[in-house]
Amino acid sequence: MPLAFGTPPADPGAIVDGIAAWIGSAPLRGLVGRFGGRWPTGDLAAVLAGLDDFSAAHWDFRGGRERPDAREPALDPSTARLVRDAATALGLVRAARPALPRYAHLLVLGGLAHACLRRVAYAAHLLRHGVGVAGEVAVLGSFRPLSEAERSILADASVVGADTEVDALDAAVRLAFGVTRPAEEDGVDAGHPHHSWSSRTYHPAGAPPVRVLAAPSSEPQRRRAHTADTQRFWAGHARLSPGDQLLLVTHPNYVPFQHCDALRTLAVPYGAGIDTIGVDPALPDPARLPEPTLTPGRYLQEIRSAIRSMRALHTAL
Repeated sequence: MPLAFGTPPADPGAIVDGIAAWIGSAPLRGLVGRFGGRWPTGDLAAVLAGLDDFSAAHWDFRGGRERPDAREPALDPSTARLVRDAATALGLVRAARPALPRYAHLLVLGGLAHACLRRVAYAAHLLRHGVGVAGEVAVLGSFRPLSEAERSILADASVVGADTEVDALDAAVRLAFGVTRPAEEDGVDAGHPHHSWSSRTYHPAGAPPVRVLAAPSSEPQRRRAHTADTQRFWAGHARLSPGDQLLLVTHPNYVPFQHCDALRTLAVPYGAGIDTIGVDPALPDPARLPEPTLTPGRYLQEIRSAIRSMRALHTAL
């Protein structure tokens, strides 16, 4: 039951129907049952709240840590297969082509160092192979410090001197689009990464402008900027019009939660249509870096992320 709502611009009723279909699907019900849960009763808001609580108790392996630091649960082979089958049915595994031939803007979502390189390269691949973009390519990240493991990954791709996620994204843009320096730069150094922001815009030959944006946190006293912060901050810099079609590029396992974040931050307030796709793992990686193994624990974590994002979206509606 992959997500089937967002493009073209959906009315609130259609979005609610899409949430209800994904949340109430047989694969998710089967997972809850396998982990000893009882399906929540009540209306959609109550079901979302119940699943949020259940997934916090059974599928939250991060415990407030970054994704690479999450523990992996010990699952028997039958449960592990059930998790992988459910993840496939729920749209977290297979890549999909863009639904439209042309978009107002293309957004590349930041992430871990390898994902930064891979997603930006995939965006450049889409442009070279016929996806049209009328406005800009926006590459969205934050000043999250890179881990030593991420620095090592970048070094393997001959990227040095990157300290933050936005540095990795900036290096990825230079590599994928063949640019060396931005045409425009802006930003505020507020003395703390949760408060600061930056913007660099490149003008590659034969391609739309590419803007690399680091967003501040909407809750700087508590945490770094997250996906919804970066999307909301970009929207404040772009001139969106109702009906604009946006293409978001991420990895397949993040598609459901990041799609719902985009519906909440871009579709609902601006009337934009959202198409969210994952990098196609079958395509060669220009950086020649291996894709991290996606374990059952990682899939369960992102199913929880999707539940939480859908709950926030439903509340916003």
